[in-house]
Amino acid sequence: MCIGIPMQVIEEGDGHALCRAADGVHRIDMCLVGAVPAGGWVMVFLGTAREAISAEQARRSADAIEALGKVMRGEGGFEHLFADLINREPELPDFLRPAATDPT
Repeated sequence: MCIGIPMQVIEEGDGHALCRAADGVHRIDMCLVGAVPAGGWVMVFLGTAREAISAEQARRSADAIEALGKVMRGEGGFEHLFADLINREPELPDFLRPAATDPT
């Protein structure tokens, strides 16, 4: 399994960029997404940016990764990292919802 890591572009290059993640600065292949200006965010899989994302998407992904780390270490106190899910019923994405049937 591969987990995407949100990274912020700090310097553009020709086909690559220097990006900052929680664990430091990395040289990332940008060929699949094209140029992303400094300050922009990308989702990175195995050293390659696969998608330009918003700062909000980056924050939510980073929070989920932090929560996963806490769970793996047997720590609690990660509920705040899923604030967007608290007190809300889960919803299936459209493609998983049953198809509407014709009652006739």
